[in-house]
Amino acid sequence: MNNNAPIGFMDSGVGGLTVVREALKQLPNETLYYLGDSARCPYGPRPAEQVLEYTWEMTRFLMRHQVKMLVIACNTATAVALPEIKRSLPIPVLGVISPGTRAALKSTRNNQVGVIGTEITVTSGAYSTALQQKSPQTTVLEQACPKFVPIVESKQYESPIARKIVRDTLKPLKDTAIDTLVLGCTHYPLLRPLIQEEMGSGVTLIDSGAEAISEVSMLLDYYELSAKPAEQLPDHRFFTTGSKNIFETITKDWLGLDKLNVTKIDL
Repeated sequence: MNNNAPIGFMDSGVGGLTVVREALKQLPNETLYYLGDSARCPYGPRPAEQVLEYTWEMTRFLMRHQVKMLVIACNTATAVALPEIKRSLPIPVLGVISPGTRAALKSTRNNQVGVIGTEITVTSGAYSTALQQKSPQTTVLEQACPKFVPIVESKQYESPIARKIVRDTLKPLKDTAIDTLVLGCTHYPLLRPLIQEEMGSGVTLIDSGAEAISEVSMLLDYYELSAKPAEQLPDHRFFTTGSKNIFETITKDWLGLDKLNVTKIDL
């Protein structure tokens, strides 16, 4: 395996950029290829079979680009597709749920953990199962937030309507005893200031995607796949199935990159 081959990241849209942002910080020598399926976003309301099909289409696309590791930077796709894809590929494959649960258990002081995610992530019980397998005494409260992803994908995450939607959606969790809240969708960190404001300073927010990069770093070392320092900066590439202009605007805003290599594709 070529150590300087790219790491592939996939998401239903722009949410996985929150994972890429952390990768840029922690793994500056690595080349990152990112695919966001914004044309078919959101995945949360879709049937599991369709999410699995779409995730495989993204996987095959990134494998054609000779990635050395695959990060499913989407909680919905992780919940539905990770076990099958992990079994099927000859390279390391990671999701974002397990790292998020470990960070939540490390954070909580009263064993009361909240999880917000898409409908399919919450319905799957992936977080509650993982949390209670690791810590049976932990109480898990889950809340689906179906309006959050469309806000982010349409770049309205700093708008007054976003504030109202966050307030209304999180109302059932606000008066509970949770002291830790897992952002169980990689789109949600773009709403983090509003979520923190609504939940209050006494609730610690866990970014499941950002937590996954620590695991990526560990596995790169374990498999001896870490990129060698090069004279030139890594040539990151970004692919979207949706609007190239909207994708570029959000990516520049979130990652702080001036130069972007963005390609619009069809799957």
